[in-house]
Parts: sequence; structure tokens; C-alpha cells
Amino acid sequence: MLTQPTDLAEWRKARRAELIEARQAIPVADRQAADTQLAEKLDATLGDVSGRTISLYWPFRGEPDLRQWAAACRSKGAALALPVVVAKATPLEFRLWEEGAKLERGVWNIPIPSDTAKVVAPDIVLAPVVGLDQQNFRLGYGGGFFDRTLAALRERGHKPRVIGVGYAQQRMETIYPHEFDIPMDDVAIVEI
Repeated sequence: MLTQPTDLAEWRKARRAELIEARQAIPVADRQAADTQLAEKLDATLGDVSGRTISLYWPFRGEPDLRQWAAACRSKGAALALPVVVAKATPLEFRLWEEGAKLERGVWNIPIPSDTAKVVAPDIVLAPVVGLDQQNFRLGYGGGFFDRTLAALRERGHKPRVIGVGYAQQRMETIYPHEFDIPMDDVAIVEI
């Protein structure tokens, strides 16, 4: 049985730094090959995406790059959205990302749709993981944005299918979840 660290915040911070460093050390060509496998896994998991709104993310710090997969989903009739940090300690906003739409720089210079883009409630949320435990709890960057967002959506009666996306090296036994952590419904994880 695992014993929770005395200082969980420090443990998570250290673990997060190790996992991000390890992910960024994976050669780009290996990540690209893994991203193709992730796309195939997502296709098998989701089936027909026509008429559904999928929230993905702009890849950051070695995260899987699923933009080509997303473009294929768009061509099959799916709508795409990107998450946007509106303010610290608040839920994310999902803005429609239409083909050819100009993107702006958001938090950490991550491209986001402009504030005039339509805000949507996605049917499917792809959540990049820094770490992922055996119960599908996600270790993210530490801002609590995804958990806060999922809780807010559920309060409004909307429960999207949430899929944690990453590489097998990001698996861990536990993140020692807090009471407010929300497990992913599914995971798309591939070996590199």
C-alpha cells in the first residue's frame, strides 16, 4: 500500500517536472510515430464523429500533436474547439476553432481562438496528461483548470466524454487524487 507524501503539493510539483522533462526528451520522430498510433486509437474509440464537437488542445511541451487527426475529424463532419484559460482558478472556456480562423496567443503563448469565437460545450474533451494513474486520474500542470471545467460542465447538466491522451511513460501508480480531482472516462495512451 502506498503512503501519501507528507507534502503532496511538493511531491506533485517534483513528479510533474520529471515527467515533462522525460516527455520532452523523447525524439520528435518517435513522438510523431506515436501520435499516428494515438490517432488510430482515438478513431477506434470514438467511431463516427460526424455532428460532434471535439475539444482538443494545442500541443505544448512535448504533448501529443493531434492537429492532423483533428483536421481529419473536421472533414468527417466534426466541429473542433480549443480550451482557453479565461482567468486564474476559473473553468476553461471552449471556443470553436474553425478552419482558417486566425488564432491569438493565450496563456504560455499557446494559440487560442479569438474572444469573438463561439463558446461551445464539447461532446468529447481530449485532455493531455503530464501523468496518469491506474484509476485514470490525470496529473496536469497544476492549475486545476480541467477538473474545475469538468465540474462546472456537470453542474450545468453537460457531461462530455473525457479522454486522457499521452504516452505510456506518463503512467504512474497514483497521483494521490484530491477530492476535487475527476478521473478521465477513457485513456488513449501508446508506447514509444
